[in-house]
Amino acid sequence: MAETDIAKRAAFDIIRYAQAWEDADILVAALRPKAGDTVVSIASAGDNALALLAEGPERVIAVDLNPAQLACVRMRVAMYKLHNHGEFLELMGSRPSGRRRHLLDQAAQTLSDEDQKFWAARADQIVKYGVGGVGKFENYFRTFREWVLPFIHNQGTIDGLLSEKTPEERRAYFDRRWNVWGWRMMLKGFFSRFVMGRLGRDPAFFDHVEGGPSQQVARLTRKALVDQDPAVNPYLHWILRGTHGDILPRALQLERFETIRERLDRLEIRLCTVETLADEGVKADAFNLSDIFEYMSPEAHETAYGTILAASRPGARIAYWNMMAPRRVPASMADKVRTNAELEAKLKPLDKAFFYSDFVIEEVA
Repeated sequence: MAETDIAKRAAFDIIRYAQAWEDADILVAALRPKAGDTVVSIASAGDNALALLAEGPERVIAVDLNPAQLACVRMRVAMYKLHNHGEFLELMGSRPSGRRRHLLDQAAQTLSDEDQKFWAARADQIVKYGVGGVGKFENYFRTFREWVLPFIHNQGTIDGLLSEKTPEERRAYFDRRWNVWGWRMMLKGFFSRFVMGRLGRDPAFFDHVEGGPSQQVARLTRKALVDQDPAVNPYLHWILRGTHGDILPRALQLERFETIRERLDRLEIRLCTVETLADEGVKADAFNLSDIFEYMSPEAHETAYGTILAASRPGARIAYWNMMAPRRVPASMADKVRTNAELEAKLKPLDKAFFYSDFVIEEVA
């Protein structure tokens, strides 16, 4: 089972990602889910599977190897069912709140005994940071925000970065105010392979990567702070402020809240791999594969891709990210898949999850 390759090397008993850190806007544009479709999505914390659900497919199957990640999805479902939009954002951590424990208790009561114990053990953290703030990756950014960034930039400088500006003003602000010596030195240290492996991603996630991430992060950070508009980037707002405020990821936006709530019966949550679905005879029209190939050897990647093709209908759309390990359709299967280079070129400059180096869109012939 190729997709369990990483499971042999990385820990899958913690919340690694308490929220999705891939841009759902470009994901939806790439996969173009429609009525009648079956969509397979790597679950992560559930946000992007729910963003895809809002587009109206008949079935969304959220799969993951990590039971803790699926607990996050089930908590999202409970929150959508039970809370109004404002309460949902408070419990998520997107907005300040003095009643998260009460909101958490309400949502948890609808879950299984096992899930109730899981969330009770994290209740104190959720009171402080919200459901979306209790993963290892979120803790990494919190360490950066609370213990590293204050030595480089004060709150006024951070607020200035996130304020609305013209492209020319963004460039000037970055060059004169933000990209100081301390910032450049910090990128080399805090975003090194060693620190990211200890505090952010599992060290095993770097097994098939050459070089370190700090230079890439520096390059892509300039893209996020200058080429794009930081004022409307929800991922950047969370990294720098610890909340979303009014700048929300797609699945959390008010205009989709009721739609997602009404369609939750179309969501399936599965502790399995895509290979399991293929063995069951599932045929999907679209795949959100997150960045799963990043963690695989070339041999495991080829095997896993074959599994995805086995579970695909003709014309199925496949989307995934690369951070540091370049992965695309294996050469042995290139005649079965075409790359939508035109759509890639359109969407990649828009990707607000700026730490990824590539966004791949492929379609089954």
